[in-house]
Amino acid sequence: MSNKNKLIETLKEYEQEHSDLDQVLIQLQEKHTVDFLQIQRLKKRKLVLKDKIAYLKNELEPDSIA
Repeated sequence: MSNKNKLIETLKEYEQEHSDLDQVLIQLQEKHTVDFLQIQRLKKRKLVLKDKIAYLKNELEPDSIA
């Protein structure tokens, strides 16, 4: 498997986890769960994933300055 394919697979995994965390956060907020620490950790993990996704997208499609 080439490096580009590995990056694409990792990107897909991160995007899926990011989406899953989004759904979990929505469910927790709808239930009015008062576990703020858990919600804070999930949001922090989601932000980390967002940064990793942006990094991988940049690696796959770098900006070209013409």
